[in-house]
Amino acid sequence: TRERSGRYELSSRRIAPHRPATPARCPPSSPALPNRVAGGREAIGFVALASVVARRGGVPAAAATVRGMSFGGASSVAAGGKRPFEYGRTHVVRPKGAHKATIVWLHGLGDNGASWSQLLETLPLPNIKWICPTAPTRPVAIFGGFPSTAWFDVADLSEDSPDDVEGLDSSAAHVANLLSTEPADIKLGVGGFSMGAATALYSGTCFAHGKYGNGNPYPVNLSVAVGLSGWLPCARSLKNKIESSQEAAQKASSLPLMLCHGKADDVVLYKHGERSADALKSTGFANVEFKSYSRLGHYTVPEEMDEVVKWLTASLELGSSSST
Repeated sequence: TRERSGRYELSSRRIAPHRPATPARCPPSSPALPNRVAGGREAIGFVALASVVARRGGVPAAAATVRGMSFGGASSVAAGGKRPFEYGRTHVVRPKGAHKATIVWLHGLGDNGASWSQLLETLPLPNIKWICPTAPTRPVAIFGGFPSTAWFDVADLSEDSPDDVEGLDSSAAHVANLLSTEPADIKLGVGGFSMGAATALYSGTCFAHGKYGNGNPYPVNLSVAVGLSGWLPCARSLKNKIESSQEAAQKASSLPLMLCHGKADDVVLYKHGERSADALKSTGFANVEFKSYSRLGHYTVPEEMDEVVKWLTASLELGSSSST
């Protein structure tokens, strides 16, 4: 059975979240946290993206698929020099109007860039270019070491989990590499869902601090960061980093951040999203908007995406969301 919410159709079937696309290969010890899923295929529950696109006129013509380069050298340098993981396909949604901003959007644990590119193409943001990479397939502690697409290793989906700084640095560097070739007059941003949101928020803190977790310089100038149903990694050390220099404090106070979380989220609990927003505010991030949704689980709905559209339009000074 399915339930519909506005333009979105959500699967009501419940399976173990965060599983790779071939669940039969998962070991019996894989965690079984119930969750709504998209079309029974994606590992993290969110909007049934194929349904959204179908209801809005089919496969987007503007969505271009680019064979993903690994960027392993750059990522491994930022992460500390260990063997890099191979990144998957990168999907690019080109702007329908004048190109004013580029945002790298990061999927959740076990997902891929293709799904989110289809949803992002339908948003009324004609001046934004979206880059949707696919995370490497790597062993993940929450699965007992079973491999899955993941931006970093994680034992628990919360800000209380031990931080895989090397993995976070590697993925943040991959995001920076994707943004580094954009024209100088284009505003840059990063966003994501669940683990992708955690990586996006971590990238925002690296920008403010001016450094990755390992001390290497962060190379790009971010204008926005968005996190849906996620959490803030490395929250415990953030205050010292931001207070380490006046420049870091100034960057933190000026970077617009948007966090959204459902109070019915049973995968990344609502309290983790709320605590993450509070941690950012208390460490000097003065421009944090936190949106909560009373009946929202671990997926997205039209109300949330509409607010993201309005916030991005205002924060990036794009004018009307229908402008060209």
